[in-house]
Amino acid sequence: MGKTTVTSALLDWYDVHARDMPWRVMPADRKAGVRPDPYAVWLSEVMLQQTTVAAVRDYHRKFTAIWPTVADLAAAEDADVMAAWAGLGYYARARNLLKCARVVLADHGGVFPQTYDELITLPGIGPYTAAAISAIAFDQPSTVLDGNVERVMARLYDDHTPLPAAKPVFMTYAERHTSQNRPGDYAQAVMDLGATICTPKNPACGICPVRPACDAQSAGTQTTLPKKTPKKPKPTRHGTAYIARRADGAWLLETRPDKGLLGGMLGWPTTEWGDDPAPAAPCDAPWDTLNEPARHTFTHFHLILTVQTAWLPQDAAPARGNFVAAADFAPSALPTVMQKAYTLAAATLRQV
Repeated sequence: MGKTTVTSALLDWYDVHARDMPWRVMPADRKAGVRPDPYAVWLSEVMLQQTTVAAVRDYHRKFTAIWPTVADLAAAEDADVMAAWAGLGYYARARNLLKCARVVLADHGGVFPQTYDELITLPGIGPYTAAAISAIAFDQPSTVLDGNVERVMARLYDDHTPLPAAKPVFMTYAERHTSQNRPGDYAQAVMDLGATICTPKNPACGICPVRPACDAQSAGTQTTLPKKTPKKPKPTRHGTAYIARRADGAWLLETRPDKGLLGGMLGWPTTEWGDDPAPAAPCDAPWDTLNEPARHTFTHFHLILTVQTAWLPQDAAPARGNFVAAADFAPSALPTVMQKAYTLAAATLRQV
């Protein structure tokens, strides 16, 4: 098998082994004329940014059940969308999701544009996502390059150029194999190959449909690719979370600023996060410090969050935040780090 037959071999394999996903039109249905829903494809691609398929499936089903169309999502309350997103992480995606839905409704009549050049102008859509949507939803011959495709191309060509410097090189390889006749199926095929066979560790070369064309497999270097430039160690930041309940059981929560980590999300009042943040309690109270901190790792740093708790009188008037009645409070609507802090504090603030 030469490199020129990689595309057809991948498509033949995908026709048999395509993964069934809530947003995907399977190959047989696509050949029969069934077209993907661009809204479902867009939603899946935004959710899949830095998140696994396994984690996204249920969130995708939830979102499409609550907001079946892009117009429904555009009309949603910000707080409802942020709460539904809680636990999926990288919350800027949720804010951009709403921005994008509203732009599609206001500027495009609720219909997603089809081309890469138009899609990339929308909020929250970068080069990979624009290529994936244009290919998968509209069969435009756009070339996708995510982590799975980078790994496949590095091994296919036995290229030892380290990432991220290798991205333009891998894009050139990927463009060579992008199908002009079935670009949507091909985009999903090459990503499925990376996710299920050409995996980071222990790739299943014995059942790989493009094994005869793989230079790394011939050289025995497949498990060492792709090469990556060593990452700098993540720094550790510190902060304090203030978790308080009023005499009637209501919880003191605040909506975080739109910009920054966890922007627009509901959470506990906290200090800044840094090396030695200044105290920033939302009100004077007999704050108790728990022995165990909440620990969480974000993309660029580790966070150690000291947890302080307090009971507040019924007439308390904190400078920050709002009280949420116990009946209306759902810990699952909080970001993961805030849920961790709640879990630590819940026992000390349980109503008798």
